Amino acid sequence: MDRRSPLPSLNSIRAFEATGRLLSVSKAANELAVTPAAVSRQVKTLESFLGVALFERVKGRLELTSAGARYLAELMPFFAGLRQATDSIRTAGRRSQVLKIRCPATFAVRWLIPRLASFHRQHEDVDVQLTTSSAPLNFEREDIDGGIQLGDGNWPGLSAQRLIPNELIPVAAPSRKVRARSRLQGETLLHSLARADDWALWMKAAGFALDGRRREMRYETSLLAYQAAIEGHGVAIAQKALVRAELDSGQLVAPFRLELDRGAYTYYFAWPATRRQSAALTTFRDWLVSLVQTAGTF
Repeated sequence: MDRRSPLPSLNSIRAFEATGRLLSVSKAANELAVTPAAVSRQVKTLESFLGVALFERVKGRLELTSAGARYLAELMPFFAGLRQATDSIRTAGRRSQVLKIRCPATFAVRWLIPRLASFHRQHEDVDVQLTTSSAPLNFEREDIDGGIQLGDGNWPGLSAQRLIPNELIPVAAPSRKVRARSRLQGETLLHSLARADDWALWMKAAGFALDGRRREMRYETSLLAYQAAIEGHGVAIAQKALVRAELDSGQLVAPFRLELDRGAYTYYFAWPATRRQSAALTTFRDWLVSLVQTAGTF
């Protein structure tokens, strides 16, 4: 007898993944070649199956709930794997180069994936296989060609290309009405377990005391902390480059002027210094360098 938990339909999961990634029912419908009504029905079916709301409307915009953000973050690597497996079969008869890249989930969702479409348009002969993890890169044990890692870029045996500035700023939904003069007293601070020191570093630079009068919520990744901030659950400490779209759209605001630049400590693209580089890796690295050097990338 199979006692495993039942799974929701693949169609409902596909509808949710596309809607959550694009934050638009109409865009998801266009991508899936179905009607918006069909997408909405599938999402409602999934919410009914799970017993939780995955989306909510905030000032007319579609937003993920905390449960929705967590579910999407866990599903995206599986969908990436499905797409890669499908692409590998479809392109089996063509000469293509496979490039295996590992990246932290927050950086993948908030910076890399939105830009990968341009890479694929420019380099149709390179198939990027993207996996996510925050664990330190280990090229001796992992079957990867390159990876993105948070740190100072000085790793024995690795070459590294700095990607984005690491400017820390507190961010919150406009509805929370966080005031600079409050010095964050009485606010709920949203932390990422992957970047546990960010709040303490910013508070020290700002001259604010860390004390027991502030409530705290901790999340596995910055991706979840940012989503919680968007939904109004508290104030997150964010890497500015990774929330720029929400700042520009007004979904998030930065109540304080202080931006703590952590200098060399940020995200880097890294690869083995002594291993012979494939043409695909060189192409991908050059593309990343062009993004970094292009004004307005961040």
